[in-house]
Amino acid sequence: MLTLTANAAQAIRDLTATAPEPAQSGIRISSEGEGASALTLSLATAPEPADAVVESDGARVYLDPVAATVLDDKSLDAGADDQGSVSFLVTEQGM
Repeated sequence: MLTLTANAAQAIRDLTATAPEPAQSGIRISSEGEGASALTLSLATAPEPADAVVESDGARVYLDPVAATVLDDKSLDAGADDQGSVSFLVTEQGM
């Protein structure tokens, strides 16, 4: 199952703090196009019916079935640049 670093959990909590339903809001990672050639990340107020839900330290990530398979052994990290823009990075677990 996808894991979240402390940085990723904090970034997700920051992004969803002003959402209409912060108690259920998170980010959703979904596949785009044929197969798993591209994954997209968006804010979501709740999971879709088939989504896997990853929760860590108050942060929620919703994964569509393809994304859940692709990211099963991965970790999600986050960082911010000098302007405060957040970027997410997928790494191998344990790195």
